[in-house]
Amino acid sequence: MIRSKRLRALALTLGVALLATTGMAQLQPLDSGGVMQAVEKLQPGQYIWVPEIAPQGPMLVIVNIATQKLVAYRNGVPIGVSTISTGKPGHRTPLGVFTVLEKAVHHRSSKYSNAPMPFMQRLTWSGIAMHGGKLPGYPASHGCVRLPHDFAPLLFGETRLGMTVIIVNQPAQLRLAPTVQTVNAGYRRGPQAPTTWRPELSPNGPVSIVVSAADRRMVVLRNGVEIGSAPVQFDGTVDRVQAYVLQGIAGGQYNWRKVPLPGQSATVDAPGANDGGRFQGTDLFRQALATVVGPGTTLIVIPDSLGNFAAPPQQIALLESEPEVPGWMGDAGVTSGR
Repeated sequence: MIRSKRLRALALTLGVALLATTGMAQLQPLDSGGVMQAVEKLQPGQYIWVPEIAPQGPMLVIVNIATQKLVAYRNGVPIGVSTISTGKPGHRTPLGVFTVLEKAVHHRSSKYSNAPMPFMQRLTWSGIAMHGGKLPGYPASHGCVRLPHDFAPLLFGETRLGMTVIIVNQPAQLRLAPTVQTVNAGYRRGPQAPTTWRPELSPNGPVSIVVSAADRRMVVLRNGVEIGSAPVQFDGTVDRVQAYVLQGIAGGQYNWRKVPLPGQSATVDAPGANDGGRFQGTDLFRQALATVVGPGTTLIVIPDSLGNFAAPPQQIALLESEPEVPGWMGDAGVTSGR
């Protein structure tokens, strides 16, 4: 009897330890290296989830069949990357642009033996949806987009009915502010690109700033739309993803608070209160930037480059591009190009 109790206790202890280890293994840290490096390391069932770097703004999800990964964007910033499993041969996951038609925490398939589809987000009325499921490391579903069981409720909690989901089949790319118009377009941005400032493209909404250490370039996003971009100067090196949120502005001083990301300590190597302000553009661009930032603005610094993306061969439905407008303030270094 005593031995039986000990065995049960041992089994319970091992079970709890296994569950704890499994949970820790799913959410991956951002304690070193760049974004693409972290994404490439993801194994089936693993994901990255940092919604705090863009707490507000429109959501968009891109599902990539070629890489078997999903990227969730908010305010144009990637806040989550997850491994997935899409349709197996004979049950292809359709490509194109979809919207979330229906959501249900508990749902079962009416087509495939009443199979559970937890945290279901319907994309078509013919049965295609995103939901929690088994991820063997290759396409294995009947057409749905399977998500890790730990990740499915996280994404479910942030999305809304009508949110756009784009399903593509193309090489991995690091994107900012993707849209239906640009997700399939050849894209090139590098340190020699011109300074741009077009706040009229998105007159209001939450602001996020992304700084590429590799390109030494800053990109300004408002309500999920890129409204500005400029070269940036800063001291030191960037060897990991860093995030800050603007707490307030007093006497012309910007008070940035560091946001600890998964695997990062809130105290170790913590910068000063104004460390986020060390990433500076030209005086002219800083003057323009001051008109759109405020408490709650987020700043994300990445080691990765934002440039040199090749256009994939696949085509999806596109919209006409917006007409260009004249440069602002008559500055020869600023263009209306994007």
